Amino acid sequence: MSHDDHSHDHAHGHGHAPADFGRAFAIGIALNTGFVVIEGLFGFFANSVALLADAGHNLSDVLGLVVAWVAAELAKRAPTTRFTYGLGGSSILAALFNSMFLLVAVGAIGWEAILRLMHPEPVGETVVIVVAIIGIFVNGITAWLFVSGRKSDLNIRGAFLHMAADATVSAGVVIAGFAILLTGWQWLDPLVSLAIVAVILASTWGLLRDSVAMTLSAVPAEIEPAAVRGALVALPGVSGLHDLHIWPMSTTDISMTAHLVMPAGHPGDAFLMNAAAAMQDHFGIGHVTLQVETSVDTACALAPDDVV
Repeated sequence: MSHDDHSHDHAHGHGHAPADFGRAFAIGIALNTGFVVIEGLFGFFANSVALLADAGHNLSDVLGLVVAWVAAELAKRAPTTRFTYGLGGSSILAALFNSMFLLVAVGAIGWEAILRLMHPEPVGETVVIVVAIIGIFVNGITAWLFVSGRKSDLNIRGAFLHMAADATVSAGVVIAGFAILLTGWQWLDPLVSLAIVAVILASTWGLLRDSVAMTLSAVPAEIEPAAVRGALVALPGVSGLHDLHIWPMSTTDISMTAHLVMPAGHPGDAFLMNAAAAMQDHFGIGHVTLQVETSVDTACALAPDDVV
């Protein structure tokens, strides 16, 4: 089978092209950088490991926002002769990096919290409460900036989850501050730090799982391969289907290739355009490549399911 047998659809484009979140990234990075400095300083002077832990986590989120922003900008670059899909895959790498970086931060925070839990130290409760309240607003506003893109882009989802988790964590720190103020139980501060670790782990696990899957070119979780196969086989004139592959080119763009067996002959360009449009409309697959094979007697080397 020659390369000329492939038919490509570009008329419908990539329906899930990433929205421009450049302004959101700039505002989020500026707000969180300023808050990290404030929280770190007051955490040090208040002797609060909870505030220091949250400051460390916020610092990792600033770096995460920077990486996500760079990836989002790279994804806008046009394809080249070497990078024929463009640099959209950098958004997948950014999501993977952010999840791994967060796990490293979790380890450091958890270790310090365990040490402080065994040897509690006095905490400046009032300072902890005031700074954490500021954190709720800073992180809440930043999360809101990314809320519109959290369902369609894993890279944006990572930014949203980090900020939403931070707002929740800051609320926990406020509660701990009031509890220490009322009870005098200094061990509540490191205990909240461990709760922070649990929140980060919970929000990071899904991001890590999905980004690893994307890195390995797994079928996106929102697409059911059997449904795609059924839709293609149901097309008029199609008697068989093999070598079906569906994979993410970026955190927003999906590609698909398939071989269609059509004994009646090549169906023409209109058929291919309509098939590509159906894949876009029903499954969000924007880059469709279909190879038509007209003879049922010709054995395609890629027909067996265990052949890649």
